[in-house]
This record gives sequence, structure tokens and C-alpha cells, in this order.
Amino acid sequence: MIELSQVSKRFQAGGKVIDALLPTDLTIRSGEVYGLLGFSGAGKSTLLRLINRLEEPSGGTVRIDGQEMVGLTGDALRQARQRMGMIFQQFNLLSHRSALRNVEFSLEVAGVPTSKRRARAREAMAAVGLSDREQSYPAQLSGGQRQRVAIARALATSPTILLCDEATSALDPHTALSILRLLQQLNRERGMTIVIVTHDIKVANYLCQHCVVLERGRVVDRIDMAAPQPQSLLGKFFFETAKGWTDQTVLPQEET
Repeated sequence: MIELSQVSKRFQAGGKVIDALLPTDLTIRSGEVYGLLGFSGAGKSTLLRLINRLEEPSGGTVRIDGQEMVGLTGDALRQARQRMGMIFQQFNLLSHRSALRNVEFSLEVAGVPTSKRRARAREAMAAVGLSDREQSYPAQLSGGQRQRVAIARALATSPTILLCDEATSALDPHTALSILRLLQQLNRERGMTIVIVTHDIKVANYLCQHCVVLERGRVVDRIDMAAPQPQSLLGKFFFETAKGWTDQTVLPQEET
């Protein structure tokens, strides 16, 4: 479903060149839940945003279901992006619109006729369990409810891929688990391919079939979550964290 070949991203900042992502290969199968795991600044969000070209790659190729994304412009790019819903850490809802009209907004952008928007938005709201909060405004909703609205907005265009950028890190543990269970349900019932950025090994353990661990713009580990055998110091640190830290836990930056 998702194939990245030697994809990289380089920024210019303050007269310096910063390699946010070094040349990276990644293959994600259809219907898989795949995690991008790492500390802040590791390149996780950059890699995620290269998939739907919210970031423009400096090199390499990106294929979605066989279609090359690099080079697409205008209507062709917009149509390709409709296959990919995206949810963010901070929800990004429009405060002056009701929950239902926030969901309709994604359909407006996609060019869906007015006559079809309301029904599709209501279907998406029902899918996340918020049919009774259609007319509520974001300020009237809890954090978990706002994230569910954001997920409904992503679902409204009937995507086959859902990209999640730290989708639960702003939520308390109870609410975060409810969102993870919703994502798991979408994956199981719709066969949706999900890519999730996280720095929380609990999220990866619960939701993902496979993960890559990123450090300073480089993939340092590729892990099968059914039988994890991390090879890098950072990968081992994450799985040590899952068990609980001890006085003997080695911090990755202390590696010599």
C-alpha cells in the first residue's frame, strides 16, 4: 500500500543544512498498522508528512497503492490525498463550526456536492460514536470527543489510509486508550491501513504490527511487534521502558 524508496528531506535553516530524514526505505502492507517510533526531533512526523506530500521530499520516490506521488500537482494530487485521512495531536478543529460542520469541511475541500455532504458527515460521526454531539462546538467537547471529531473528519472522504501524528499524546491515559481502540476497530472492520507516529512504546505495543525506530533522521531498527527483537540501543531502551525503568537502564545518548 505504501512504498518509500530512498526518500529524504533536507531543510535550510539559519544558513545551515539540516537532514531531517536521511535516505529511507519503507514498505507498509495493505491493512497493516505501522508505527513510527522515536524521540522528539527524530524525523517521525517528517516521514509521515512525506507520505501524503504535506512535506515535499528532497529525494526518492513515494508510491501509494502503486501510484507515484512525487511530481503530482493540482487536481491529481488532491485526488490522491483523498485516499489518505490525517489526524493530529492538537485536533485542528474550526472553533466557529459545529462538530458536524467540521466533519463536512473535509468534504467541501474534496469537492463533494453539497447534497451529499451532510449524510456522509453523519455517517462518519456515527462511526466514532458521536451522533448525539453533532451540533456541539469544539469548546463544548472533551479532548477525547474533539479527537473523535477529528477522526470522523478524516473518515468522511472514505480513505484507505489513516495517518496519525501523535494522535493520543495530548490525552489522558483513559481517553488515549479509547482512541486507540477506535483506531483498532477501524483497522479490523474496514481493513484500513494505519500509520501512527508516537514516542510512547505502550501505543506501539497495543496497536502496531510493525514499527521502525528513528533516531536523528535515520531508521535504526525495524521491529516485528509480535516477536520484538530490537537491535539498536534506542530500540532496546523503548522496550526497557515498557517493562519499567531501573537504575541499570541505559540512556541512548550515553552510548560511546
